[in-house]
Amino acid sequence: MAMTTHAAPRTVLLTIIGLLLASGFIRLGTIGAAIARDQPQPVASADTGSSTCNDDGHLAEMFDLVENRTKQLDEIEKQLQEKEQKLAAAKQLIDQNLARLEQAEQKLSATVAQVEGASSGDIDQLTRVYETMKPKTAAPLFEQMTPDFAAGFLGQMRPDAAAGIMAGLSSEHAYAISVVLAGRNANAPKN
Repeated sequence: MAMTTHAAPRTVLLTIIGLLLASGFIRLGTIGAAIARDQPQPVASADTGSSTCNDDGHLAEMFDLVENRTKQLDEIEKQLQEKEQKLAAAKQLIDQNLARLEQAEQKLSATVAQVEGASSGDIDQLTRVYETMKPKTAAPLFEQMTPDFAAGFLGQMRPDAAAGIMAGLSSEHAYAISVVLAGRNANAPKN
C-alpha cells in the first residue's frame, strides 16, 4: 500500500499520541500502586498493641536523624581524643619539668650544704683560733667587731675563754655583746 505525502505525518503523529497515551496509562497504574503503598498501615507494637508509624518518609527522616547524631557523636569523640592527647602531652611535659626541678633542687641543696659546711668549718676554726689567743690580744679584735658578729664567736667559745675576752672589752661594748647573747633565744618557743 502506498502512502500519500499527507498520510505519513499523520501516521507518525497518531503513533506518538498512542505511545503517550500508553505511557500515561502505565503511569496511572504505578501511581495507584504508589498511593496504595504510601497509605499508613498499622503495625502492632510489642507492648501496647497500638499502631506505630511505618511511613517510609518518617523512617527516612529518622534514619537521617540517627545518621546526623552519629556524625555529631563521632565528631565529639574525635575532639575528646584530641583533648586527651593534648592533656597527655602536657602531663608528660609537666612531669619532665618536675624531674628537672627536683634535680636542680637536689643540686642546690648539695651546694648550700657544702657552703654551709665550709662556712661553719671556717667559723669553727676561727673560733678555736680566738679561744687559743691570749685575752689581752683577742680583746682589741673583738672591740672592732659589731656586737652581733662578736656575739657569734663568743657564743661558741668555751666559757672561760669568752670571759677572758669580755673582761678586756670596754664596758659599753661588753654590755652590747651581752644583750645580743641574752636576746638570741628570747623568741624561741618554750616547752
